[in-house]
Amino acid sequence: MNKFMKRTTIGSVMRGMCYGFAALLFAASCANDDVAQDEKQKKDNTPAGTTVFTGTSLPDATTRTAILNHTKGASASVNWSSTDKIWVKDDGGNWQQSGAVTFPFATNKAQGTFVLSGTYTGATHDILYTNKYVTGTQPQVEIKAAQTQSAPNNFDHAGESGDFGIAAGNKTGDIYKFTLNHKAAYLCFIPRSSNPYVNRSKLIKVEIMSNDDIAGTYDIAANGALILASGGSKIITVTTGSGFDIDNSADDMSKNATYAVVAPGTHKFRIRYWLRNTTDNPNGPIEGTVSKIVTLNCTAGSIHDITANLNPYDYDGTKYYMWDAQQNYWSGHEWNSAAPWQPTLTSQPANSNYAQDNTDPRYWNTSYPGYGISNPATHSCKDLPNANELSWYCMYGDPRWDADELWTTMGHLYKRGMWFKKKSVLQSEHHYDTEKSADGSTDMRTTYKDNNNTNSSINTGLPSAADANNYFYLPALGAYSSGQLYYIGDFGGYYWSSSAYPWASYGAYYLYFGSGKVYVGYQYRGYGFRVGGFE
Repeated sequence: MNKFMKRTTIGSVMRGMCYGFAALLFAASCANDDVAQDEKQKKDNTPAGTTVFTGTSLPDATTRTAILNHTKGASASVNWSSTDKIWVKDDGGNWQQSGAVTFPFATNKAQGTFVLSGTYTGATHDILYTNKYVTGTQPQVEIKAAQTQSAPNNFDHAGESGDFGIAAGNKTGDIYKFTLNHKAAYLCFIPRSSNPYVNRSKLIKVEIMSNDDIAGTYDIAANGALILASGGSKIITVTTGSGFDIDNSADDMSKNATYAVVAPGTHKFRIRYWLRNTTDNPNGPIEGTVSKIVTLNCTAGSIHDITANLNPYDYDGTKYYMWDAQQNYWSGHEWNSAAPWQPTLTSQPANSNYAQDNTDPRYWNTSYPGYGISNPATHSCKDLPNANELSWYCMYGDPRWDADELWTTMGHLYKRGMWFKKKSVLQSEHHYDTEKSADGSTDMRTTYKDNNNTNSSINTGLPSAADANNYFYLPALGAYSSGQLYYIGDFGGYYWSSSAYPWASYGAYYLYFGSGKVYVGYQYRGYGFRVGGFE
């Protein structure tokens, strides 16, 4: 198990206490005074012709009950909610619903009493707790794809979100007592951050993307196992109302602990922590994600703690170059230098101190051996993919636009970028060649050809959690032209190749991407595009 994930099992019983640790409705080991009080409750308040089932909901999981006082790696308390009801199988084998729970002890809502009409004469009767009405012999539960949490470290939405449990009611005198065994799985997200951009943000939701179904309507087997019946979903989103603070550098559940009910099983998750920031994006409030990949065995009846350090990747503002220049576009006067010339916002005017001729080492490589002759880079761009290689990323890299992942550069918070298959994956699929382009015949280093991918796959969403390691990410870092910054965090990314344009001295190949397009062609060497970043 990952050291950042803790599992708390619902079924263990706390020593010296008369109620359980996670799913008890009423423990048979409670003191005699409590039992006597239950008998009095039954005699005084039970309508004629009805039967009483009484129990305690165990800490660590919940139904429409509320999980309370959960601590990381440890237990929780569970209370019944005043509207909770249970289902009991009667002598005829039919499920009957109880009335709403009542509480024999006003100060202890972990213990509840349920009254049912019908005939119950067996030594034991099956009991079910679920958020779905039982209309026949096959009970169901709905684990919801949209869940809502009202406050940090508050799991009172568990039952509504899909918690359920089973039990056997054991006859004791005139009443039945039972211990509810919760059979859903539960996640507790505990994020933290020392990143100032995150600290100034609110956690507005947690999106859980799985490689398999984790929500939907499920048939409940006799042993509590789930069989998907309809409406399967690989995504669960927990919305956090107006948002939780995330200004804690160490785990602090009171700040932002967020809970979800999920179907049990071993799942590979892409967890997207959605943040809202109103101060650090130059264009106004921004909402975006910080993502984590987690594989977890979500066992039934357990809360699994998942901690996360949310730290959007910071991209160096010094990686903009004219094509194959010896120094970066603003060398010696970068945005964070003692004498900055570099504009960091698109709203800032151009700075005329960019390189003007080839006496400046920031100026582009002017080499041109002649028409149709390969002209590879020799300075800053020499280790980049060549034009042929870029064409394979463009046409076979399964490019996927990500409009939400957050990143920072030059003191500001942005989002948007593109995922591409890694070189090793393309090679394994026989879709990569340094000598020939993606058409299988043209060497773009000596014969000009552009590649334009507007395939619908660009808009089909993120790589799955299971495939995440097969892709790399390029942010939409924009570009410089004549000393001015354009398109950062907006229209797309501009990345140089190591190949010059073979038909004229002023051009070089580059990769461009935006929300619906990936293109490899040539552009003027004097633009300040990004160098590096592949793989």
